[in-house]
Amino acid sequence: MQIKDSVVLITGAATRVGREVALSLAQKGAHISFTYYLEDEPWQEAQKEIEACGVRCLAHQVEMRDSAKINAWVGHTLEMFGRIDVLINSAAIWLKAPFLEITEEDWDMAMDVNLKGPFLCSRAVAPAMLKQGQGVIINITDLSAFQVWPGYAHHASSKAGLVALTKAMAYELAPAVRVNAIAPGTVLLPPNPSPEKIKWAVEKSVLKRVGTPADLAHLATFLIENDFATGSVYFVDGGRSLV
Repeated sequence: MQIKDSVVLITGAATRVGREVALSLAQKGAHISFTYYLEDEPWQEAQKEIEACGVRCLAHQVEMRDSAKINAWVGHTLEMFGRIDVLINSAAIWLKAPFLEITEEDWDMAMDVNLKGPFLCSRAVAPAMLKQGQGVIINITDLSAFQVWPGYAHHASSKAGLVALTKAMAYELAPAVRVNAIAPGTVLLPPNPSPEKIKWAVEKSVLKRVGTPADLAHLATFLIENDFATGSVYFVDGGRSLV
């Protein structure tokens, strides 16, 4: 699929990695429709940056657990652009707690945002993609789906579920819609990271460096453009999954 003049939907693109991916695709000529969660997120700045690339942009406040709001976002996107070519499920929540201290509410929150949200968004865009005869869905999982991360049982379970959902959708929506997942390593540290945090991230990487959002964006570009890639998980982790 050609990125220029395509219509790309991205969840959680007002900040951090989602924003960088949206901007990268906008620089390649894609029109962007993205979601944000809180009104005080810098979504207006993100929208202006995207539009400065010479493309159109729609920003929509969406709760990832609310199917009505997701459907409204998708409907508004179709009204504005007339088509939907790509969906990138980037929005996520990170919760940490020892297994015996995970509350039912936190378990449900992790599942709803990290797994139910991508399901609802994918279900909402799939009919338009099937009708037009092509589409691409990219789910952002992470290494917790494949490694044991103590304290992240609920998070890891939601991300492992997203891997299973990716494969199921790839099979059921083929041949028109291609579905893949990206499992990044550390591609963006928290603001003002400590020297210890930076050292830890570097040591975890076989390439001995912290990744960047651009590394993930390059892989997303590949998965959009490569029409023979579907049903797989692609790692962009500097080799962290090897150790």
